[in-house]
Amino acid sequence: MLLTFWLRIGFPENRNPLFGPMLLTFWLRIGFPENRNPLFGPMRRGQRRAMQNETPIIIRPSRDADVEPMLAIYRRHIRRGIEAGVEDSGTPQPDDLRDRRKNLRNRRLPHLAATLGGEVVGYAYVVLFRKRPAYRFTVKHSIYVHHDHLGRGIGRLLMQALIDACAAAGFRQMIGYIDAENTASLALHERFGFARVGLLPGVAYRYGKWSDSVMVQRSLGAGATLPAP
Repeated sequence: MLLTFWLRIGFPENRNPLFGPMLLTFWLRIGFPENRNPLFGPMRRGQRRAMQNETPIIIRPSRDADVEPMLAIYRRHIRRGIEAGVEDSGTPQPDDLRDRRKNLRNRRLPHLAATLGGEVVGYAYVVLFRKRPAYRFTVKHSIYVHHDHLGRGIGRLLMQALIDACAAAGFRQMIGYIDAENTASLALHERFGFARVGLLPGVAYRYGKWSDSVMVQRSLGAGATLPAP
């Protein structure tokens, strides 16, 4: 009711002091729980984050200057649950990633970065699902988010931008592989219309046990309903 009144008397919603970070700080200091604003009822987690940190997350094509922070994010992700001493011969070096970015760009394959306050906090890209020409309309995607910025909606923003870019480039199918225990990633993909189309049992070994991978797929544009352009 108070919000409706505020708007009726002519104050724009984005200038409403009742939604600013100062009020949130005040509620916390006087003892109200963070997830409940007594003026407007329960607040969703995303609303609380927006009030606490108004710095925008920017999604843009990646640049050569992003290579080092992207590699740092990648290395941490792929080493999760792997014992010390296990060699990793597949991690690209900076020059390798720069060359890969150039090749992807030349083939209309998106390679995106997410930044927060100028810092790279995530990235996403696609590669061709198979190198044979019959698979030229199908891509396989990967998304990585900095471990200090998980739960802030960065993966969601990267996913939406990646889907839009792939559809605009004329691709028809997106495929991904997800650790079966990564419930957050599975939920994100389901939210964006990906279906579980396969299970690869026991293909990875981390944290001292075998783990499964889930294969997911989503149609883009006209999907398989119309002839290829």
